[in-house]
Amino acid sequence: MFLLNSKLPTVGTTIFSVMSKLAQEHNAINLSQGFPDYGASEKLINSIVEAIKAGHNQYAPMAGLMQLRALIATKINRFYQANYDPETEITITAGGTQAIFTALAATINSGDEVIIFEPAYDCYAPAVKLFGGLVKPFELHGPDYEIDWEMVKKLFTANTKMIILNNPHNPTGSILTKKDIDALIKLTKNTDIIILSDEVYEHIIFDGVKHQSIALYPELKERSFIVASFGKLLHTTGWKVGYCLAPTKLTLELRKVHQFNVFSVNTPMQVGIANYLKNEDIYDELAVFFQQKRDLFCSLMAQTKFKLLPCKGSYFQCVSYSHFSDEKDTDLAKRLVIEHGVASIPLSAFYTKGTDEKILRFCFAKQQDTLEKAVESLMKV
Repeated sequence: MFLLNSKLPTVGTTIFSVMSKLAQEHNAINLSQGFPDYGASEKLINSIVEAIKAGHNQYAPMAGLMQLRALIATKINRFYQANYDPETEITITAGGTQAIFTALAATINSGDEVIIFEPAYDCYAPAVKLFGGLVKPFELHGPDYEIDWEMVKKLFTANTKMIILNNPHNPTGSILTKKDIDALIKLTKNTDIIILSDEVYEHIIFDGVKHQSIALYPELKERSFIVASFGKLLHTTGWKVGYCLAPTKLTLELRKVHQFNVFSVNTPMQVGIANYLKNEDIYDELAVFFQQKRDLFCSLMAQTKFKLLPCKGSYFQCVSYSHFSDEKDTDLAKRLVIEHGVASIPLSAFYTKGTDEKILRFCFAKQQDTLEKAVESLMKV
């Protein structure tokens, strides 16, 4: 008999796939997986079509089209007053998840310890383990999911290689403050610790708050990979186009892996996105667009039994139900699909230990009609 020792023996199908499949089977409204149910800009689509018709259909340069990398460099300078060389410090990737995976592949060796904050996006821990790293999870708890940096420090050892951040945070919608950044600077000073900062929701922050990108802080910028996503920015998650910012030393290592992983990213998409993003108003409009959706969803959900947790960024709203049910979050999530036709994500899926605080996550990147229909059903819970 052919035998195979799995490198990820405890990993199964992701909760996103499970809940989306269940939603499809029961014809439920899918507020689980983080993608819009509305179309992208017609101008953007036309820009892609024009790129295809113009013959931009062969391999792009390994690091990405210079036209797009230069636009990214200009944008980063505008928002964060940080300089990244598009030639040596910006790499176009096949989405944010590929950038994360590649950064880990390039830097994590057997026995290296990586600190992650849970609840955590589910790609972090498996990727660390694939490369022989040891995941050191630090649990955050609702309703605010604030980080106790003095407790984080206790996780540090001589083998601590990396800290993974997610800001704005998926799944909780929390954000890092200047106080958090100051603590991080203090903790990593005089160390060789690398930071991997997942900032794919950077332009979806509410109430006029400024995004605390790692790029704003030279002390952190010099040791950090910063990951971003055009899918979140342009409402096109299925296109899987993102990028990674890093100083030359780190980018050199990233590209060593990138060239043998995907080599290069979809050429017409890069051309079309670059032409579309010449209009910089797009960046400024996104927070307003999603804040309207957040506020609408919150006003609707106020009519249900669920208790709303703070949502300061991203397009996810977490809700608590412990005051009216002691069901496991996985059980309630499934029941909502089967009995009420609405799909969510149980937050326990984002914890290594399956910590269940009776909290569900809903995605509000949906049309108004979709949100209204979903909440109409949730009012019956």
